[in-house]
Amino acid sequence: MIYVVGLDIGSTYTKAIALDGDRKVVGTAVRRTGFKLAQASEAVFEDLLANAGLQRGDVTYVGATGYGRYTVPYRHAQITELTAHAQAAVHLFPDTRTILDIGGQDIKAIKVDEQGRVKAFRLNDKCAAGTGAFLEKTARYLGLTTEDIGPYALRSTAPKAISSVCAVFAESEVINHLSNGIPAEDIMMGAMVSLGGRAIQLMRRVGLEPGYMLTGGMTRNEAMVKALEEALGEKFHVAPNGLGQLNGAYGAAYLGLRRVEKLLAEGKPIPPTAAQLGQVQGTQTVRRWSAMAATRSRFEPCAGPGECPVVVVKKAPAPAERATA
Repeated sequence: MIYVVGLDIGSTYTKAIALDGDRKVVGTAVRRTGFKLAQASEAVFEDLLANAGLQRGDVTYVGATGYGRYTVPYRHAQITELTAHAQAAVHLFPDTRTILDIGGQDIKAIKVDEQGRVKAFRLNDKCAAGTGAFLEKTARYLGLTTEDIGPYALRSTAPKAISSVCAVFAESEVINHLSNGIPAEDIMMGAMVSLGGRAIQLMRRVGLEPGYMLTGGMTRNEAMVKALEEALGEKFHVAPNGLGQLNGAYGAAYLGLRRVEKLLAEGKPIPPTAAQLGQVQGTQTVRRWSAMAATRSRFEPCAGPGECPVVVVKKAPAPAERATA
């Protein structure tokens, strides 16, 4: 039996999922990333194996994506977040054309075609006011845990919007609202309404096309989903059974499984892992723009900071293969 694992090492949470040869989910695992990315990926992999009832030797292929994908020594391929999310979204909901991914430290709006190929994207990774971290910070000031945010906010009868676009000033605004006697549930829901409005603005920048899907940890928050749908005026696809938070990991596993199927059909062996190729230490990473850029040459160097959708790794001997959509 074939088992393929997808890992998504995010800035806040590390997620893992295992698919069998029939593309069925056989296990999942999630844990906080912390500041030691390699240890987080190893720990969540062990959790996944335990939850799925598998041994390490049962795993045929590992695809890694996310912020810390290059820290996974046992990966066979590294996949950009945009590609992983796009492929998973269209596989789970074939009519998906616009994806909104709300992470702990950034938001991604992605426009895709019917094959799950990225047509356009926008990232908001410069300000915490548009991310899940903003909600967590607001919740801490209100004395709530992350798990309490959604149910608590749904009790709101008159949401009090947070007008500040900066998380630092928004924090002061929350304190002001509390001192003025505004109920905590109205402040919490107001924070979600504000975040939802900023997220929809980002989606408009890539061009709204019906077939909307929400991914990331916010899919577990019923109040946040409600705020986003009201801001958009449309319903979002949300993967069942917690798969929305695991969408990136699912995409990495799905692409990995397709790669294994192709190799087996061609009678070729499974490639070695990054560790076997000696990529873990001293890897030089070169980040480049995608071929969508209007340039004469196929790739051009990134002009500024941030995630680029195409990543090339230079290393001798040859690097681990990359999964392609």
